[in-house]
Amino acid sequence: MSASTLEVQSQTKGPVDPGSRGPAMPLAIVDALKSVAGNPRGVRASFAKGYCVRGTYTPSGEAPQVTRSHTFTQPCSVVGRFSVGGGNPLVPDINKLVLRGFSFRLEANGESSDLLTESAPVHFARTLEQMLAFIQARIPTADGKPDADKLRAFSEANPETLNQARFIAARPLPGSFAGTTYWAVHSFPATNFDGKVRFIKFKVIPVGGEITFPDDEAKNLQADFLLDDLAHRIADGGVKFHLLAILDRPGDPTMDVTARWPDEDERSTVRLGTIEITAIDRSQSCDGAIFDPANLAEGIGEPPDEIFVARHAAYQISLARRTREIQSA
Repeated sequence: MSASTLEVQSQTKGPVDPGSRGPAMPLAIVDALKSVAGNPRGVRASFAKGYCVRGTYTPSGEAPQVTRSHTFTQPCSVVGRFSVGGGNPLVPDINKLVLRGFSFRLEANGESSDLLTESAPVHFARTLEQMLAFIQARIPTADGKPDADKLRAFSEANPETLNQARFIAARPLPGSFAGTTYWAVHSFPATNFDGKVRFIKFKVIPVGGEITFPDDEAKNLQADFLLDDLAHRIADGGVKFHLLAILDRPGDPTMDVTARWPDEDERSTVRLGTIEITAIDRSQSCDGAIFDPANLAEGIGEPPDEIFVARHAAYQISLARRTREIQSA
């Protein structure tokens, strides 16, 4: 067990109960997310616009050094979903200020693990209270826009909540789901075949490199160009990603999802395997369920931060709500 693992365990008194944190419960967070997007019916509260895909996962010979999980060390089938951030299912793909997402499930021999990744290495809030306040500050007022003074005051009092937005704004428009780097922003305790436990962060990198558009070219793109691009690249056999494990060091901020690990981009990684996307699921079958962040096969543990603890409940709430809305339509 690494020094950083021991350090976090000494600071953690046990899992955070989302229902014990006053108004900042998962239900309130889902309500706020829906309000920001204008309460569209029958869609996810976040990453509402997306496309289901299928593929395969091939492990590397290095994966057992990191985890004994069968879902990362054996060949797996892949069910996935590429998406565009926010709760608006009509958000244009040319909006570079929203995240791109890639959620996927690795399945092998009756076991499965879900990973939810996005095009930024950090989350926008450290605690549930902060997350709820961040979202509520962005709920439109009568004129259809957030209260600028309220938003400014919150950002000044919580500067770490701007880390994600600044990262996204500094990068050009993603030109393809297949050419985007994705991160799972949490720190996951991983147990290898020798019984050693250490924290890792998951990173998904496109095998063919990143694909972006400068601003002067982005204006000529269609609002939904990402789906056509994905279909063409799948047909050409060009949608492959390496799944990496970034390895921890003593003192890493494993409890703060708004902060990157020091020198995170330069430190050692292990290639766990390669994901190849082979088809778009035109039936959109993955939309009838969720990718559950708490669904992790033995060998990968749940991150200890309170944002992760709340995500399972929030996703279940969002699924139940959109299911009711679809059935009542």
